[in-house]
Amino acid sequence: MSNKIYTSLIFFIFYATKLNAQCAMCKAAVEADLKAGGQAGAGLNQGILYLMAMPYIAMLLFGIFYYFQKQKKQTI
Repeated sequence: MSNKIYTSLIFFIFYATKLNAQCAMCKAAVEADLKAGGQAGAGLNQGILYLMAMPYIAMLLFGIFYYFQKQKKQTI
């Protein structure tokens, strides 16, 4: 079981591609701003990806915490 988890984790870390996580309206607004010479939306895509990743990171940390607590109870 743990080999599947490690393999999946390695796959997601090393084979991640740059994702476009913008909605159509946000993307159009950013492209129009950049074509006009503005810099307002240059980091919008990274911000959206950052916000999207936070719940998954929180679930991962909760799972790790739960696993170690369960292991501690089994040894006692």
